[in-house]
Amino acid sequence: MRFLGFLLFSFALASVNLLAQSTARSPFVRATGQATVSVKPDQARISFSVVTQASTAQSASTENATQVSNVLSQLQTLLGMNADIKTIDYSLTPNYNYPQNGGLPTLIGYTASNTVRVTTTNLSIIGQVIDTGVQAGANQVSSLQFGLQDDQPAQNQALKMATAQAKAHADAMASGVGQHTGAINAIEEGVAVSPVLLAPGAATAPSTPIVTGLVDIQATVTIQVDLVL
Repeated sequence: MRFLGFLLFSFALASVNLLAQSTARSPFVRATGQATVSVKPDQARISFSVVTQASTAQSASTENATQVSNVLSQLQTLLGMNADIKTIDYSLTPNYNYPQNGGLPTLIGYTASNTVRVTTTNLSIIGQVIDTGVQAGANQVSSLQFGLQDDQPAQNQALKMATAQAKAHADAMASGVGQHTGAINAIEEGVAVSPVLLAPGAATAPSTPIVTGLVDIQATVTIQVDLVL
């Protein structure tokens, strides 16, 4: 019985030692690399809004529908019947007059707003698209955004560059303590796409000048690398 107890104690002690060895962490270094890839955009999105006001909800809605229909018709004439145009927002809200003396508000009319977004890959006519929408009845151009149809190649390039920088940082830190880097045992990524955002006002010139700029793809990579003598 004593011999069996001794064996059990020896087995438990060996298990503890093995667990301690398996959970002991080898020295390592964590390093972060960052990279930005700038690419010419190949897609643009423009948001046009038609905002109308009238004394009744029906009048505001009807007037708005008439102007929006004309905007859509003119944009389709320019871009083709298969143009990528869709409604992204619509609202019909009452307008009130609030007396300064704190009395009850008075209903004075209604505001109807309809926003459509145009997406196109023909960046050479962006100014013409804006002019066409405004001349057709849009009284707000709320945003103009340049981006990429497929940003994956640029993301891959940025990640590769950021990883190389992180490895270089790890090598430098290891060298600073008289060691070398070994195997990479963990790696994390982060990618951000920064499209070009413009906010043009109402177009009055025959052709609105537009500069597309560049789309920035930013990548951050953090690695954990073993240290070896």
